[in-house]
Amino acid sequence: MINIALFGLGRIGLMHGKNLMRNRSFKLKYVYDINKSLTKKIAKKLKSTPINKPSIAFNDKKIEAVFIASTTSTHIKLILEAVKNKKAVFCEKPLDLKIEKINKCKKKISKLNPKIQLGFNRRYDPGHNFLKKELNKDRIGKLEKIIITSRDPAPPSIKYLKQSGGIFRDMMIHDFDLLRFYLGNDEVKSIFASASNISDKKFKKIKDFELASCLINSKKGVQCIITNSRHCSFGYDQRVELFGSKGMLISGNKKQNETELHTKVSTSQQKPLLNFFIDRYKEAYKLQLNDLFRMIKKNIKPLATFEDGRRALILANAAYKSLQTKKNINIKF
Repeated sequence: MINIALFGLGRIGLMHGKNLMRNRSFKLKYVYDINKSLTKKIAKKLKSTPINKPSIAFNDKKIEAVFIASTTSTHIKLILEAVKNKKAVFCEKPLDLKIEKINKCKKKISKLNPKIQLGFNRRYDPGHNFLKKELNKDRIGKLEKIIITSRDPAPPSIKYLKQSGGIFRDMMIHDFDLLRFYLGNDEVKSIFASASNISDKKFKKIKDFELASCLINSKKGVQCIITNSRHCSFGYDQRVELFGSKGMLISGNKKQNETELHTKVSTSQQKPLLNFFIDRYKEAYKLQLNDLFRMIKKNIKPLATFEDGRRALILANAAYKSLQTKKNINIKF
């Protein structure tokens, strides 16, 4: 059993905490949040010990790993401290909003052979992951086109949006990573981005966007299209299409159930899509932990690494540059 400490007890942190508590491979020993009263409250729920500073966990030799789900601005500092104290790391995305900080961190930890897993949960989704396995089996021949659709049911709060880094760094960053996951030993060559506001005026006020799309080309010529929306009236819309020389693979949406209603006034009436990302990727979040265990105990490289997090942010930054210049941006990793 792996003793672990959890930093950050907001919505995503609490979800991770519950999964850790239910997983027999882990013992959630410590929890920490900048909000002390919240720390005590969540510690009772998760049957763990509340601590008032991360250093308590870092200095505990029985702690093998730390789980970072705190605000983005704290990620790099916590990673550096964890690696310094020889702890394995799980860190939620993004690593940081500034690529300079990430590059400096990479340089500092490169010689220490750190064990770091990034929270790109979509790689672990059974449907999305199945596509990768089938692609590797040459089921659709040469990969020619990738189409990723990602639409949230409703936008986050203004408070969250203001510190999120914007739609490309906060939302589409998941799709940039998933795209690279499918490309495998291929890599992104260039990106052209488009974004706009039509229905929700608050995005314009905070200089963000409710709608965004990217046209991406790989070095081997694969065409990739990503479309994002901060709102979707029919639920959490998450779809992936891989088109190849011999066929096509699709990972579709998840509904409350797969029943259909047929009557004399209508046919094929189905239940709406799941309406919350934690519900949509419930299995993926659990499977992430199995990968974390393998990384710690068997020294197996995780599906999503520190470098994957770094490259996803480079793509997000390039998307903003494309948006500002209205030009196709060549990518340098």
